Amino acid sequence: MKRLLNNAVSLFVITIVLLLIIPLSPVLLDVMIILNISISMVILLISMNIKSPLEFSIFPSLLLITTLFRLGINVSSTRNILTNQGEAGAVIRAFGDFVLQGNPVVGFIIFIIILLVQFIVITKGAERVAEVAARFTLDAMPGKQMAVDADLSSGLITEDQARKRRSDIQREADFYGAMDGATKIVKGDAIMSLLIALVNLVGGSAIGMLQNGMGFTEVLSVYSIATIGDGLVSQIPALLISTATGMIVTRSVSEGSMNEDVSHQFLAQPRAIMTAGLVLLVLLFVPGMPKPQLLILGVGLMIVGYRLSQKMQDMAEQAEEQKPQAAPEEETTPEEYYRDISNVYSLIGVEPVEMEFGYSLIPLVDEASGGKMMNRIVIFRRQYAQEMGLVIPSIRLRDSSALNTNQYRIKIRGEEVARGEILVDYYLALEPSNPSGVIDGIETIEPAYGIPSRWILPENKEMAEIYGYTVIDPLSVMVTHLSETIRRHASELLSRQETVQLAENLKKTAPELAEESIPQVVSYSLLQKILVSLLQEDIPIKDLETIVETASDCVAAGTDFHNTVENVRTALKRTITRKFCQEGQMSVITLDADLERMMVENLVKGESGVQISLNPDTVQNMITQLGTEMKKFQDLSRDPVLLTSQVLRFYVRQLLEPVYPDLNVLAFQEVTNNIQIQVVGNITP
Repeated sequence: MKRLLNNAVSLFVITIVLLLIIPLSPVLLDVMIILNISISMVILLISMNIKSPLEFSIFPSLLLITTLFRLGINVSSTRNILTNQGEAGAVIRAFGDFVLQGNPVVGFIIFIIILLVQFIVITKGAERVAEVAARFTLDAMPGKQMAVDADLSSGLITEDQARKRRSDIQREADFYGAMDGATKIVKGDAIMSLLIALVNLVGGSAIGMLQNGMGFTEVLSVYSIATIGDGLVSQIPALLISTATGMIVTRSVSEGSMNEDVSHQFLAQPRAIMTAGLVLLVLLFVPGMPKPQLLILGVGLMIVGYRLSQKMQDMAEQAEEQKPQAAPEEETTPEEYYRDISNVYSLIGVEPVEMEFGYSLIPLVDEASGGKMMNRIVIFRRQYAQEMGLVIPSIRLRDSSALNTNQYRIKIRGEEVARGEILVDYYLALEPSNPSGVIDGIETIEPAYGIPSRWILPENKEMAEIYGYTVIDPLSVMVTHLSETIRRHASELLSRQETVQLAENLKKTAPELAEESIPQVVSYSLLQKILVSLLQEDIPIKDLETIVETASDCVAAGTDFHNTVENVRTALKRTITRKFCQEGQMSVITLDADLERMMVENLVKGESGVQISLNPDTVQNMITQLGTEMKKFQDLSRDPVLLTSQVLRFYVRQLLEPVYPDLNVLAFQEVTNNIQIQVVGNITP
């Protein structure tokens, strides 16, 4: 039974195909016609109650199946009409009698009107909307995916949520692409219905007069009833399916079903309802107008609009009363406050991370005004801890009169490290490499990544996404800038106190290792320096157990600090590989063997430690080649990686960091063997 249900659709399609071949009795044909009407009504009701087109993603395939089913019924009914002297079942006869009312001409006119309404109005409109929606959805797809990446990097969503949203974007594009083709099926079905009606009438009349010897009046009566009835029982389900198609492709993003949206949005405009009622009452003074109907409808609309207006006013008053009243605070002058010498010490403290805002940006931060800044920071702190193993300290948020109203600045250890400007009532549109069009807006630079952008009005948001822009709200711009700034300065936030806290947390998961190594072998000072070195190159310190174990072995063996860090990095090679590997492949730049040999020969120990001493021309040549090769990584949307030997890795990084701070320098020993290394460039002497 379960296997039968799993293959029900396949069996149904096979049955439809058989309808084209096997003759059906009028009784079975009645069953099929009623089933067709029922299925069409169910599809229409589903399309009206879904919140998103993706909830009914099988609709394009269902449209093909129902169209094939309807054509199969048409073929069977045509066969019965032509072979049984117009007798094709009770349903077709009932529809024909009801519509004709003894007048074939009127019946044909009604049938043609229904057919034209479906073909010209609904089907053609739905076809055009589906075509435009498919094109716009595909054009906006890259921008939507970049918006997901921006939300993920700012901590607004989790990895699972980002994966789901990317999947929804892909499914939406596939759905509208399929709908663009499916509407052509509806159009062809309408044309076929007209041809079948002509075949029934002309063919039936010819058979009746030539083979059965029926008179013209009798032929017209018999076959017109059958033709009109057959046309209606096929066109009514077709009209329902066409309407469902139009509803699905014209639905915009909403939070409820169509019934809920219509009721909420109509009832939210009582003034418009009252105005419509007033217009109907004015029409009472037009001579010849039906006064009772106008009076009833006009007064009814006025009453409904007035009641809705009163209800909305009462709800607004209740919301105002429920607002919490701020308790009066006792005013204290600065002189009185700082008279207590202990309060003066608060002035000399330094916040690890601090963010100051201009006056206009306070609503984005103040929770009492509905600001979501703190919630976004909490999400980012959790995400960063899971990713990097470092807990971001508390972030001080405060307003500042020293800033312009739209400005903000970020401080690390009391000093400004980043600054930006936000237009609260606008959206930031990041320009793609090849936009489909230019959107009006105020040109600017995105503060976190330095991408050329435009501040655009909210009404231009959808058009900007269609053109391929990535549109971000003002709060996300600030949170993204804050998160990227913290990532760049994470090593400065790892204090000695935080190192001790991490060590205490390690004692819960690896008590024997922590008791043996910290601080007896690996002091807190040494552990902090190792972790800072890793964070400076954006290497996660989440696997603290491996870090401490490797550092303990190196210290016991008398290894210096530099080589200890390199050994720790080698022990973390799975973490490092995962960070820079995509789909089992790592794109890298390599150093030529002769260049590496030259560097090893020119390692010189000076007052500040060991350094690579090359002539300026060789260094400049390296920098020029690296600049050219790093542009290839922008096209690949990957972080640039330079791969070298473990002996040189630290010194190469030290040499190139002032010019290319974002270049990741890895050693061959830091890459696992199970990935494929793709060399995109080679640096020669």
